[in-house]
Amino acid sequence: MALHIEVVGRGPPLVLVHGWALHGGVFAPMVARLADEFELHLVDLPGHGHSRDSALPLTLEACVPELLACTPPAAWLGWSLGGLFAMHAATLSAQVRGLVLVAATPRFVHGEGWPHAVERSVFEQFGADLKQEYARTLERFLALDTMGSEHARAELRALKTALFARGEPAPRALQQGLLMLEASDLRADLPGLQVPTLWVCGRRDRLVPPLGMLAAAAMTPHAGYLEIAGGGHAPFLGHADQVAAAIRSFMATLNAPPPRGSDVSRDGAFQVGLYRA
Repeated sequence: MALHIEVVGRGPPLVLVHGWALHGGVFAPMVARLADEFELHLVDLPGHGHSRDSALPLTLEACVPELLACTPPAAWLGWSLGGLFAMHAATLSAQVRGLVLVAATPRFVHGEGWPHAVERSVFEQFGADLKQEYARTLERFLALDTMGSEHARAELRALKTALFARGEPAPRALQQGLLMLEASDLRADLPGLQVPTLWVCGRRDRLVPPLGMLAAAAMTPHAGYLEIAGGGHAPFLGHADQVAAAIRSFMATLNAPPPRGSDVSRDGAFQVGLYRA
């Protein structure tokens, strides 16, 4: 079985890649707001959603070429773990026309020269707990996704509803995803990205600290940065209108002249050289 990719809407194409343990259905708030303007390609990664039985391993090397083969030239949006796939795709192919990285980071764990991240033990513990308490461990991870958000309860309800809506994620893929979160470090790739990139974070995110995303944006040419006050790790749920508006503005820039340098803003504005929204 290949990957399941649902195509919704009409207009310029946008590929959306979900985070750990979820599936493309988690982007329902974005579909409701953007499908009239864009052709949305909603990916279910291997072991997740309708791609649960895919034989592809959940690795960048295996999945990204398949995703590029199954989608048109497009901008890509990656949330959390999905951001790693989007970043890697942009380094491999000019088919990726732009990047929107939502609560994503090139390195999820704390390390030398990278202080604004979680400890490696967080993902190690989730991996160990999955073997003992599968369902409860998934719920704890969803709670971490929403912790700190001003709309935490509503976001947690939405994530719990989505979690098993397309069947349970495969334990094998979950372990592979945790290993990716623990081991991936794409910082060296950022200076070489030549497409416009928008980094979107929640100011209250407990999994991907805003300062880490700000540092990543500063390493990326043609980068914009949007920090959502009151937002947690899933700002496209609790602050859907604001995220959708930022995506619209970003997509509008892709046919504009190339930006000159980067202008990273922390005041809630998106700026990329001459671009502003």
